[in-house]
Amino acid sequence: MPSEVRPPVSPVLVAPAGRAPPGSVAAPADDPAADAGANPPAAATIRDSLARESSAHWWQRVRHERQVFALSLLPALPALAVAAFFLARAPMPPAARWATLLLLAGCWIGGALAVRAVVVHPLRTLSNLIAGLRDGDYTLRLRGARPDDPLGLALLEANLFGDQLRTRRLGEMEATALLRTVMTEIDVAVFAFDEDGLLRLVNRAGERLLSQPGERLIGREAAALQLAPALTGEVPRVEDFALPGGAGRWGVRRTHIRRGGRSHTLLVLTDLSRTLREEQLAAWQRIVRVLSHEINNSLAPIQSIAYTLREMVSRPAPPADLAGDVSRGLAIIGSRSEALSRFMSAYARLAQLPRPRLAPMDVESWVRRTATLETRVPVHVANGPPVTVAGDADQLDQLLINLVRNAADASLETSGGLGMAWTVGDAHVDVTVSDEGPGLTATANLFVPFFTTKPHGSGIGLALSRQIAEAHGGALTLANREGAPGCIATLRLPIAGQG
Repeated sequence: MPSEVRPPVSPVLVAPAGRAPPGSVAAPADDPAADAGANPPAAATIRDSLARESSAHWWQRVRHERQVFALSLLPALPALAVAAFFLARAPMPPAARWATLLLLAGCWIGGALAVRAVVVHPLRTLSNLIAGLRDGDYTLRLRGARPDDPLGLALLEANLFGDQLRTRRLGEMEATALLRTVMTEIDVAVFAFDEDGLLRLVNRAGERLLSQPGERLIGREAAALQLAPALTGEVPRVEDFALPGGAGRWGVRRTHIRRGGRSHTLLVLTDLSRTLREEQLAAWQRIVRVLSHEINNSLAPIQSIAYTLREMVSRPAPPADLAGDVSRGLAIIGSRSEALSRFMSAYARLAQLPRPRLAPMDVESWVRRTATLETRVPVHVANGPPVTVAGDADQLDQLLINLVRNAADASLETSGGLGMAWTVGDAHVDVTVSDEGPGLTATANLFVPFFTTKPHGSGIGLALSRQIAEAHGGALTLANREGAPGCIATLRLPIAGQG
């Protein structure tokens, strides 16, 4: 039996004593109209509501199974009264009359008890299932579930609900176990601090970093753990920390999470020292490899020629053309020494690029000024929208001149043209330099320092150009043109005030 729904209480029912309900005028305390019901609608509403509540309270306090039992007895009560009336006037012995009356009463009470059992038993079973689900026991199932019966349908839905909770619970347990395993095995220190700055979660890497077990760390303040600086400032960033478990450079990341209904700060510290050392070692190896290759290319002929000249000079009878051989050998030695000097100067130039000094630059003026510097090939400049970038004029001029010179060299090979243009995006501007040359062949080595396909090239132009672009927060890419011969270089720079 569904529980009775109590009607909503009108605002006038909760008005404090001696005060008028909202929207009405309060009557004076000695006004006889107030006692006589000067506001009949409100007084009647109060009396009716109180009467309904008083009549409903005693019935709602009765247990549900007793309500079912009482309602089962009521329909048969008139019939039992009529049967008792006729039995009292029937010509039969008193013993038989009382036996018949007791039999009828027993059937009446037994039927009511049966009805109560039919109604109450499924409800108790359903409550046991719900209690089991609340306690995390998803193995309980209700019998008699079927879709062609109202009660069976309710039991069927309860079973399906239990299956759904079981599936969801298993998924949550698997996800939690996976997360716990990842948190434990990951080589990144993870900490969670609550709103009061107390540590509430730490993984195994964090324990190693602080050189203490988690049981001794939980509940301590960030300042006591020497992690307070990591909870402030911009993120992500790289900062030096000297912690009990190690010192070095650490990548700091933070985010906010909710755990147990409270806001927490999740702190992630990544040890960058080993990675930086590995990158530095690889960089040094590349530097040594490039330097040794270029130096050996120059020293080998110098050593060979010097040895040959020494042998010629030390002979008892020098050859007749000794002066010419010495002159030619010294010329070769000087040429190779000069090439080696140029290489070292170019390397120093690439390694010592200063930080850009940013200032507003008009892109149209910059592009057209650079186009006028190329006189070997006509340069077509397409009109574009007005836009300003923040950059170092000297460095960006050098970058764009390198791109235009390379494009002109490629166009001269095929007697093609050269074009420049710029387009504006949401927060960036793309400056393009396109040529009609033979196109790119060795795209994998374009930006490798000292790699060049030109007979007298230094191999640092594109590497230096990309370094300048990245120092300005931009990027430089080269690709072959689609549907046409030649190459297109794209320089992307952030728009001033939006980068």
